[in-house]
Amino acid sequence: MKKDIKIIGSGFSSLSASCYLAKKGHKVTVYEKNDTIGGRARQLKKDGFTFDMGPSWYWMPDVFERFFADFGKKTFDYYELIKLSPAYRVYYGINDFITIADNLPDILVAFEEIEKGSGEILQEFMIEAKSNYDIAIKDLVYRPGVSPLELITAKTAMRVGQFFSTISKDVRKKFKNERLIQILEFPVLFLGAKASDTPSFYSFMNFADFGLGTWHPKTGMFDVVLALEKLAKELGVTFHVNSNIEKIIVEKGKAIAIAIDGKVIPADVILSGADYHHTETLLDEKYRAYSEKYWESRVFAPSSLLFYVGFNKKIKNITHHALFFDVDFNAHATAIYDKPKWPKEPLFYANFPSITDETAAPKGMESAFFLIPLAPGIVDTEELRTAYFEKIIDRFEKLTQQSVKNNIIFKQSFCKNDFVSNYNSYKGNAYGMANTLLQTAFLRPKLKSKKVENLYFTGQLTVPGPGVPPALISGKLVAELIEKNI
Repeated sequence: MKKDIKIIGSGFSSLSASCYLAKKGHKVTVYEKNDTIGGRARQLKKDGFTFDMGPSWYWMPDVFERFFADFGKKTFDYYELIKLSPAYRVYYGINDFITIADNLPDILVAFEEIEKGSGEILQEFMIEAKSNYDIAIKDLVYRPGVSPLELITAKTAMRVGQFFSTISKDVRKKFKNERLIQILEFPVLFLGAKASDTPSFYSFMNFADFGLGTWHPKTGMFDVVLALEKLAKELGVTFHVNSNIEKIIVEKGKAIAIAIDGKVIPADVILSGADYHHTETLLDEKYRAYSEKYWESRVFAPSSLLFYVGFNKKIKNITHHALFFDVDFNAHATAIYDKPKWPKEPLFYANFPSITDETAAPKGMESAFFLIPLAPGIVDTEELRTAYFEKIIDRFEKLTQQSVKNNIIFKQSFCKNDFVSNYNSYKGNAYGMANTLLQTAFLRPKLKSKKVENLYFTGQLTVPGPGVPPALISGKLVAELIEKNI
């Protein structure tokens, strides 16, 4: 039976779900509170500069291919991909950096030059990481998180120890050089937790990094949003922007409608890709499956302070993606996860899309965004934003040996308060709920409401977890669950 399905939010998981549900013949309508679609992956255009406002790393290209293949399509039907070479660079000091190549053999050589014997160790580590990737990304993450039995297979049974050890422990057993350790721990930051709290099995993220490489849609990650929108419209999905959901209306335990600007819009099924915690506040309290105490007890991924910056000249000594690890890695992690506060000396990330995409900035100029990971829920003020920009831009000038401050002709910030106001994000988190051992698979908030019939959820607070590829998968999982239950 075909249903009238209303979807709240237009991030990657919502767009994915809309495509799968429309393919099954349902009438699907997507409502977005902001004036453009894409959720956290919106685009900012200003003064000739173009910025991806959120996700900027295109990893796991096979997940994107698998998504489009489900509709008889390929990614290149919608957008062009460029493999970044080098993938990224990690800065430790002046003329002191490690460049991560676009292929494993060169990465092995780079490791060997830094720590004798580490090339061979990394080769063995990557064999196991690839095996974990094949198990996780080709199988486990496509399970709906309904039962713990989903995790029990012949292959995972042989790796049970990897669920009780951590990435940090395993990496430190194999490598001694602190820089190499940091590079190997870096990918799990996409999962929203410290490497010391992330199960060893998630080493599959290292294969995503070194094995599959870092890619870039020709004119930015928003290309993927536009691709999903185009596919959805081809399948009959309707979109409404500037449509803030005020309430989910429930009668006799069933979700029957949403309210926008006081107008009641009936629905057979309601699916929310918006923040899970916020979505439950749209319900009367008796219908909420998770209490405030529950949310307070969860480990959330960081928030972020972002700066979108336009320079009136080309920037030297930089790569498309750059990590600045020239300060104490552990002290910053402590300020995010253990003792939430603004870090005294922050690590930061810089993205220069105009190096790859000349349309991202006017000719002879450069577009960039800078990101500082922060604890969710901390105080956010303009004064703090300004002070921290000065901190990182001073270090950027020093480490890349150039003057850039006086060449800034556009700058806009985005931080915790904006994550709350723009995305209704719980405590202003940027990436959702961390994938720790006790927040993995069936231990995450459910795709289907436990208290309200015909109400479903998708996105980074439910299964499989944070990141763009998991969001695409989450959309597929919830669509299959809806189809199964109607």
